[in-house]
Amino acid sequence: MTHRIAILGGGTAGWMAANLFAKKWAPDQVAVQLIEAPDIGIIGVGEGSTPTLKRFFQMLEIEDADWMPRCNATYKVSIRFSGWSPASGVADYSHPFLSQLDTFTQNPFVQNCRNRRLGVDVHTRPGDFFINGVLAQQGKGPKTPDNFPFRMEYGYHFDSGLLGQYLAELAVTRGVTHSRARIVDVQRTGAGDIAALVTDAGEQIEADFFIDCSGFASVLMQKTLGVRFNSFKSNLFNDAAVVMPTPIGEDIPVETLSTALANGWCWKIPLTNRFGNGYVYSSDFISPDAAETELRTLLGTLDSEQPARHLKMKVGQLEKHWHRNCLALGLSQGFIEPLEATALHLVQICIELFISKYQEGNFGPALRDEFNSKITERFERVRDYIVAHYKLNTRDDSDYWKANRDNMQLSDSLRHILDVWYRRGDLTGEIERQKIESHFGTLSWHCLLAGYGAFPPFSREQPPNADFYRDRGVESFLRGCGLNFASHRQNLARLGEARKPDKR
Repeated sequence: MTHRIAILGGGTAGWMAANLFAKKWAPDQVAVQLIEAPDIGIIGVGEGSTPTLKRFFQMLEIEDADWMPRCNATYKVSIRFSGWSPASGVADYSHPFLSQLDTFTQNPFVQNCRNRRLGVDVHTRPGDFFINGVLAQQGKGPKTPDNFPFRMEYGYHFDSGLLGQYLAELAVTRGVTHSRARIVDVQRTGAGDIAALVTDAGEQIEADFFIDCSGFASVLMQKTLGVRFNSFKSNLFNDAAVVMPTPIGEDIPVETLSTALANGWCWKIPLTNRFGNGYVYSSDFISPDAAETELRTLLGTLDSEQPARHLKMKVGQLEKHWHRNCLALGLSQGFIEPLEATALHLVQICIELFISKYQEGNFGPALRDEFNSKITERFERVRDYIVAHYKLNTRDDSDYWKANRDNMQLSDSLRHILDVWYRRGDLTGEIERQKIESHFGTLSWHCLLAGYGAFPPFSREQPPNADFYRDRGVESFLRGCGLNFASHRQNLARLGEARKPDKR
């Protein structure tokens, strides 16, 4: 008999799952149905991704030109942080996505960070050591000519509402059943599993397995199955955002800008038709009206009639991501605020691991505990990396930043990482010891810590030939490599030229 999977809720998470299920399993093996209410509003904010999304489209055999113009999407090679550590003398720094070419320059970066921790005056700006950092500085896109011998990694900026629509259309053409209905009840079996979803028209939608993509409401996992939500409030204070667009100019940046403000930070995401802007803040430290005023002041839109939208966030994760015959994805399973753009990355990782473990377990719960352990660990380690951004800040302009810096609610994993760094130990070895390379690896941690200027004062005596950036010719090497790349604007123009007739 055909195995039935029902997905409650659309949005990016739901349609990503539907597409990956349809790609993995033939319709006569697994029938996929997605149900969403006809009147659910689409937020449609500008959103960024990690390079994981590039792999998602590759798995679906979808080229950039097939979807990016539809979603007002642009390329993303880096995240630039501005104003997070002013007392260290660092006005801003970049965290580039790592590519194959960086194997030539990553060792000089790590060596310089080690020497700088020993008090040596050497170059440690992360963006200068990696090709995507250099491309961001030059305003160039990540696409290479066919004869370029190294694989480039990059993410995207896109309209999340439009991406959800695109993925919905794609999934339907690949055999997914799309139903518009409002769910008013959830029926359970005598054993406690979910048996069926009941619509307002009285229809019962039965399935063998259910996916909860109902957002923060978590209709199936929390409201029906009673799975507990574990808040991250103790060390991730932000719980709200105010968002609004601004016009885009002729030059479209190829990186996300994250600017520290009085009680949080602002994202600036370039789409082809506008900038998406959002102030992520803690309502314990600032009111929504004051946050909106601060955002408008930053954007120069105090006198603008452009309305702003206010959003609430629930930061944390479920105690179990897969419980009984239900899996939560996206906001229904948890959320670690938008910093570093990990939301869709976590969704995709969960879907891929679920597909693997569900099939390996003969479409049953045999490997459910293993799945839950791995995904919980993934959320916790991503949480650590985000927490470090706040813990390491050197701002003194508000109680918010002081409270973040003074907060000692840190995991043992994060404590060990920071301890090794400040004691001038082997950070790479520590990350290998903890076996956490698959979350944020050693180079990402070096970018964060060096970017914040988390170093001791310079030593009085400086050794010669200690700057690997200079002595290894990193600047000239990457500048030469950059000659193979065109401007970001040219990259985007070529998408329209390469767009083929719809092949779905």
